[in-house]
Amino acid sequence: MNRPHKVVAYIVRDDRMVVLRHADLPWDEAGLQVPAGTIRSGELPEDAVLREAREETGLEGLRVVRFLGAGEYDMRPYAEAIHARHYFHLTTDSADLPERWEAFEESDGAGERIRFELYWIPLRKAHVIGGGQAAFLGRLAAEL
Repeated sequence: MNRPHKVVAYIVRDDRMVVLRHADLPWDEAGLQVPAGTIRSGELPEDAVLREAREETGLEGLRVVRFLGAGEYDMRPYAEAIHARHYFHLTTDSADLPERWEAFEESDGAGERIRFELYWIPLRKAHVIGGGQAAFLGRLAAEL
């Protein structure tokens, strides 16, 4: 069983959170997500979450507000993997933030570009995030 360590970024500002969708994949395959990704060998989770959030959103001035906790997410039957996920509350100090935008990420080693459509949703509606990524929203909301 594959057990990768992952990070999940809740980027929040003014009671709204960044969500994304993989623009070139069907909704029923990728769903609505938040920035997330794999921790590289030797990388600290705090550094990984900032890297992944920058890569997937293109936003500047990102910073970690706090670590929310860690948990496991069983990817089966989609994939033979159990993710060890580290959840973080992030914010951005950028003054000029778009309401909706596209960002592109170069896939690690695959030589392809991944296109994301991003936008802000009210934090109180963030329960719609898929793939177990909403698991620590209650902790985030309780501390805001």
